[in-house]
Amino acid sequence: MASGFFALLDDIAALMDDVASMSKIATKKTAGILGDDLAVNAEKAVGFAASREIPVLWAITKGSFLNKLIILPVAFLLSAFLPWAIVPILILGGAFLAYEAIEKIREYIFPHASTTVSVVEVTDEKELLVIEKQRVKSAILVDFILSVEIVILALSTVVGEPLPLQIVTVSVVAILATIGVYGIVALIVRMDDFGLVLTRRKSTFWHSFGRFLVKLLPVLIRIIGALGTAALVLVSGGIFVHNLHFIHDLFHAWPSLLAQITVGLVVGLVVFAVVQLVKRLRK
Repeated sequence: MASGFFALLDDIAALMDDVASMSKIATKKTAGILGDDLAVNAEKAVGFAASREIPVLWAITKGSFLNKLIILPVAFLLSAFLPWAIVPILILGGAFLAYEAIEKIREYIFPHASTTVSVVEVTDEKELLVIEKQRVKSAILVDFILSVEIVILALSTVVGEPLPLQIVTVSVVAILATIGVYGIVALIVRMDDFGLVLTRRKSTFWHSFGRFLVKLLPVLIRIIGALGTAALVLVSGGIFVHNLHFIHDLFHAWPSLLAQITVGLVVGLVVFAVVQLVKRLRK
């Protein structure tokens, strides 16, 4: 009886060790998408009154957990009964990420006027709540799309492993992704409020440091956005290079980083051109 109990503990320890190693690999693969997720949600959560930033962020976080709750069972069913569907879904997601990266690059080069109503300009409480709900819904929708890619990308790293290992590993990555992203976003959106508190102190150093934090917030969000865009190019290019043999063979002599950047940009430009053509034909 005792030997069976210790054997069970040994099996659990071995499983946890496998989960830790596979989760590390999966987290590295999803880092690019997490960076974009971080940038998007930081943009969605800032601009509210200090008393509303955390409630808005908490609403988005709950939506993110619900997204994972919907996506994870579907992903595991695919892995169990339709494992061949993982790569096509991954490719479609890679095309979407590449397109999103090109859209962001175009916005950097040719910025257009934003049609979003600034929250600080709104004084009516009902209108403010409507805008708040719209932002939350928008953030949750974007989170759903990115969550699909995070889960499928994490699943692709363990697709050949036993189903229990797949379930635990991908679930750990999904939960850590939500906690990590929204935890960091919470720190970012409170940065300016913390800075304002410091500016009220008599010390010249703390006053200057507080002003620095207030001015740093928009800059930090732009930096995160730029890094997220670069990561999207790398992630999407990596998906195509590692999952399509003819592309891998075409770029096998290239340095891995250069190959992934090139493929990500080319795929993004092709998808962007197709989308623009479809839009023109519809008009």
